[in-house]
Amino acid sequence: MFIDLTRKRALITGSTAGIGLAIAEVLQQAGADVIVNGRNPGRVAEVADRLGVTGVAADVGTADGAQQLIEQVPDVDILVNNAGVFVAEPVFEIDDDGWRRIFELNVLSGVRLTRHYAPRMAERGRGRVIFISSEAGVQPPTNMVHYGMSKTAQLAISRGFAQELAGSGVTVNSVLAGPTMSEGVLAMWDDIYPGLSREEQEARFVEEGRAAGSLLGRVIRPVEVANMVTYLASDQASATTGRSLGVDGGLVPTIVP
Repeated sequence: MFIDLTRKRALITGSTAGIGLAIAEVLQQAGADVIVNGRNPGRVAEVADRLGVTGVAADVGTADGAQQLIEQVPDVDILVNNAGVFVAEPVFEIDDDGWRRIFELNVLSGVRLTRHYAPRMAERGRGRVIFISSEAGVQPPTNMVHYGMSKTAQLAISRGFAQELAGSGVTVNSVLAGPTMSEGVLAMWDDIYPGLSREEQEARFVEEGRAAGSLLGRVIRPVEVANMVTYLASDQASATTGRSLGVDGGLVPTIVP
């Protein structure tokens, strides 16, 4: 299978590191005209310069930030709603602002951008919207209930948008990423497994952490999530919409996607 995204403009939010950066790199390799995004102007400029792509600094977790991005990038063919954050916090200690912060960035950022870009895609008869969700959306982690809530919400929103866009040529899907070796996860490992090598930290995490039960026996690499996103962005995935596709290493114990 040869995926060619030449002349397709792709916006990936939260794409200066981790999964988002890997998605930007793989989409670019497939020929897409990539736009990277993040909150830190210096980091956005550095990544954009290194990849030779367009960079737009904007905080999509706010209505003003999303509008700033839209004004600079009025149209895209591929929208990847990746911006998000996870925070470990006991559920009874999460205050109202904590719930709102997670919801604004992880959920409303994608709603705002999809609300703008998807109708324009439909006018052209082709487009791709992809939400980067998580297996936490179907099995919420006890120490990050607000994060799990936001990922579950993404699944419902993605399906709803897909239904609204039925027959338009625009597909909307979600990717259920499993525990992935991103910068945030590595920082967490350094906190809970200090002094161990990366290999030792990964082994401990698979044995006793969130990745326990993985059929791969390891955590996911960002490029593996990016490969699924690139497929969903392609013409080869034209019959896949309203779905949630797992890149979780078999962590979710189910036969139904």
